[in-house]
Amino acid sequence: MTWLILLIIGLVAGLVSGVVGVGGGIIIVPALVMFLGFSQKMAQGTTLALLIPPIGIIAAMEYYKHGYVNIYAAIIIILGFIVGSFFGAKYLTGLSDVTVTRIFAIFLIIIAIKLLISSKS
Repeated sequence: MTWLILLIIGLVAGLVSGVVGVGGGIIIVPALVMFLGFSQKMAQGTTLALLIPPIGIIAAMEYYKHGYVNIYAAIIIILGFIVGSFFGAKYLTGLSDVTVTRIFAIFLIIIAIKLLISSKS
């Protein structure tokens, strides 16, 4: 039954990712913690492992076909992501799960508030 929950998490994250461009940190990490009892570190590590294969290639190609991908920006961000993720993971693995969970929650709250305040509609 775990495989079904994992599949549903993947489907929801894929749908959300295709619609709003996010999924890993906002959908998969909390879902793994809440529905499968993963520790915060295990959920984050598992989600980062998803980035290894070209998982978003189909959605990215669709966006690219419609002129919504800046290849130059993506390459530069990838380079920064590689370095940043290494140092972030190195730092994070030395922290307690409680601390990591709190950091993650505070990050999501700050992003949500920022989006609510600065949203232009």
